[in-house]
Amino acid sequence: MFSLLVLGALLGSALASPLITPVGPMDLFKRISSGCSTSGPASCHNRTTQSNLCCFESPGGLLLQTQFWDTNPSTGPSNSWTIHGLWPDHCDLTYSENCDSTRDYTNISGLLTAQGASSTLSYMQTYWVDINGQNEQFWEHEWATHGTCYSTLEPSCLPNGSPTGAEAVAFFQTVVKLFQTLPTYTWLSSQGITPSTSATYTYSTLASALKTASGYTPALNCDGSTLDAISWYFNIKGSVIDGTFVAIDAPQSGSCPTSGISYPPKSGSATTTGGGPTGGSLPSKGTIKAIESSGSTVGGLLSAGTWSTQTLATYTFTGTTSSFTMTTSKGNCGVSSGTFSCGSGVSASTFSAVTSGSNLLVAYSGSTAFTSDAVPSGSVQETVYTGSSHAQDYTPVIVGS
Repeated sequence: MFSLLVLGALLGSALASPLITPVGPMDLFKRISSGCSTSGPASCHNRTTQSNLCCFESPGGLLLQTQFWDTNPSTGPSNSWTIHGLWPDHCDLTYSENCDSTRDYTNISGLLTAQGASSTLSYMQTYWVDINGQNEQFWEHEWATHGTCYSTLEPSCLPNGSPTGAEAVAFFQTVVKLFQTLPTYTWLSSQGITPSTSATYTYSTLASALKTASGYTPALNCDGSTLDAISWYFNIKGSVIDGTFVAIDAPQSGSCPTSGISYPPKSGSATTTGGGPTGGSLPSKGTIKAIESSGSTVGGLLSAGTWSTQTLATYTFTGTTSSFTMTTSKGNCGVSSGTFSCGSGVSASTFSAVTSGSNLLVAYSGSTAFTSDAVPSGSVQETVYTGSSHAQDYTPVIVGS
């Protein structure tokens, strides 16, 4: 890891609103479930000793989603940063590495394919690539060096009957999903900062632009004065498998100088492709349809907030994808004791959204997981619950009108 991660004072930044990790309808593979709640304290913010480290990440509770901007040689799409990894630093900015050599899995491609995560592998082959073309060795290194150090990914934390390597599959799935919510290239571009052979920037200009676009300040790292890496910081509620990532400002600056920073364009083999991380936009009005993990659409939400196959209600959305409220003809929409509803006596809750493929997914407290007791049919309406505690999982998707 960068030496900058070893130094500095204890992390004391307050929790901010969570960035969302999409569990979306484009995922045609099965994901294991941790069975952990996300209602407890975030990592590094517990006030009492946590005994169940399958559901509370420790000691590596300060998570960094690290990205590369490789230009010599160019690696990955020319309009996207690429994945470096997801690192579990300790809360005091120290860290552990290579925590369990017995789980240093090889042939990551085969592992992902065998366990139904071929779409994750396909994404990695574009957006998680090694500068020297050694993707397999790169993925093996990131898992062995960092992945084996997560307490919530210990094999004993997995559901009974999980195949060997299931925790590594979950790791790669989670890293991909988190990366998809962090469109560094798009965020810089939205603030007028695009790769250039001549322009230079100050550290504060780049950091401020990213904070304006994302709501949070990352750490910027340079090779000399050339911007080539970035770290987005998080705490987590629950398990790395399916927990809620809570974004925070970087506890310290990266290695880039204060001024004269270049952000050169990619060249050579890099090509512009679609499907990278994206921020999306929120319509003012629309319906909310329900998409199951298989990708099938089954009805959507009515005006009272129930799931049904009847004619969908029109929802009004106020805010942005990072923070918005919803209303229907019945009144405010909110969540109380894990139950979603809309009505005149409902206190409005704040929701978030993220783009997954062509879909805009609804999230509450950082999770796009919603459930009901059964799939509705005919005139039957099902109560909508947040999280994954009921029998039927699905994802609410906003369709603008």
